[in-house]
Amino acid sequence: MKTAIMQPYFLPYLGYFQLIAAVDLFIIYDNIQYTKSGWINRNRIYGNGEAVTISIPLKSASDYLDVCERELAADFRRDKLLNKIRSAYLKAPYFAQTFPLIEAIVRYDETNLFRFLEHCVRRTCDHLGVTTQIRVSSSIAIDHGLKKQEKVLALCDAVGASVYVNAIGGLELYRADEFLDRGVELKFIRTKPFEYQQYGNAFVPMLSIIDVLMFNSIPAIQALITGGYELI
Repeated sequence: MKTAIMQPYFLPYLGYFQLIAAVDLFIIYDNIQYTKSGWINRNRIYGNGEAVTISIPLKSASDYLDVCERELAADFRRDKLLNKIRSAYLKAPYFAQTFPLIEAIVRYDETNLFRFLEHCVRRTCDHLGVTTQIRVSSSIAIDHGLKKQEKVLALCDAVGASVYVNAIGGLELYRADEFLDRGVELKFIRTKPFEYQQYGNAFVPMLSIIDVLMFNSIPAIQALITGGYELI
């Protein structure tokens, strides 16, 4: 069984969904430390020919809390975020089929950061026809005090994974021989280069899945998700 494990992100880039679709089981971390400088609650969309950052504001709390312990800010103005996205993409060819999804995600009545992001990932998978089983890390019986590679290996053992697939950015984090010692083959997923029209301007890569959805049909995106990558 192919398995992948990742932390949650807010409307992540295409490669995140390629990773989910490439495996039989996707484990989403809820009991992993929130990273302030990362992309857990922020992303980038297209605006005036360049990348523009959007974010989900969080309630002030310790930087050492796990994602599942963080809460959305009480003054999170969901309409303001939606208006920013609407303004950026109102004239995009697939705005009408995409914006209801974005609105359902942003308006989801949840203040816990992890549950908000989990809904975001699951709802987007449903929209794209990605049917991979998704489980939450804390629901799997392992020693959750383990860190990094040892935690990944413990999760793989617990679910009976024979292949572990990681994002290409983790190439230097894991050792294939140590995975093989536990009966698990280590693979990495790499997105093939692709471009599409963004209002006829110079292409801005690595934006949120929002951008991909606004400028591409569902069948075209599904083709990218299932075939626009390689495992190395």
